[in-house]
Amino acid sequence: MNLLSKVSEFAAKYFAVLVVSVALIAFFVPELFTGFGGYITILLGIVMFGMGLTLKPVDFKIVAKRPIPVVIGVLAQFVVMPLVAFAIAFALNLPPELAAGLVLLGSVPGGTASNVMVYLAKGNLALSVAMTSLSTLLAPIATPLLLLLLVGQWMPVDAAAMFMSIFQVIIIPIVLGFIIQRVAPKAVDASLSVIPLISVAAILIIVGAVTGANGANVVTAGWIVFVAVLLHNGFGLLLGYLVALGLGLKEDDRRAISLEVGMQNSGLGVALAAAHFSPLAALPSAWAAIWHNITGPLLASIWSKKPVVEKEEEKGKGMESAVVNR
Repeated sequence: MNLLSKVSEFAAKYFAVLVVSVALIAFFVPELFTGFGGYITILLGIVMFGMGLTLKPVDFKIVAKRPIPVVIGVLAQFVVMPLVAFAIAFALNLPPELAAGLVLLGSVPGGTASNVMVYLAKGNLALSVAMTSLSTLLAPIATPLLLLLLVGQWMPVDAAAMFMSIFQVIIIPIVLGFIIQRVAPKAVDASLSVIPLISVAAILIIVGAVTGANGANVVTAGWIVFVAVLLHNGFGLLLGYLVALGLGLKEDDRRAISLEVGMQNSGLGVALAAAHFSPLAALPSAWAAIWHNITGPLLASIWSKKPVVEKEEEKGKGMESAVVNR
């Protein structure tokens, strides 16, 4: 178990490097990963099951204590990112499948990797976890509805089928994980150090499968997809921060909302695109799985060197209570 824990820690620490490495291997030797294409949904379900194993009622405590930052963050997640994706798709004149895939990326909930980035960035970790959890639980309704409104002009959208897909691949695994955690807490606690390794392995296989299946598309459309994902992620990080700033939230809240809004659940985007659109439509989410895990750690590293400065009246007592709450 100690060895597995060390491997898990290594995988989490060098996740971005591993994602890029797997994508390159899949591009040059696609046959290593193409066989996994039919298992993307199952692999994502495993990741969500891991999230359920670690989810606790206390993660939603901040929703009751300070609901405004959570509501602002989740609204920004489901308003800013889909509309930015829609605007970029038009501005770059993306082909229909890529446009649909980019809007899909903008319409999925926040990814769990953002929680780690917020922690490293000295942001409000409790807010980050609450946003990830709440946006994930809202995804079965919010994501199909957004796609129905924004993607219909490019490709047909079966909102009911997409609702069922998200429910099956996200809600059911999370609920099962949560139930097992409550029924067998000691067994779950003993395996917590290994769960990140399983999640990382599943995401790496997903990235490899999509990259391997899109080898030709990466050559012909890879650059425009990369530009679109780069712009989408950059605007998400910036606008998430500015929205929080404009509404007068504290610096640690701004950092949390910025990273939450800018980093999507790209694995879910890949699974939904492959199931309901096409392998090409999954390319934006596959690129995002790589790019988000470069910009996220980079921004977290920059922020980690800058102390969170509170208002004068919040110093002392405010900072002390923040430490206790975390």
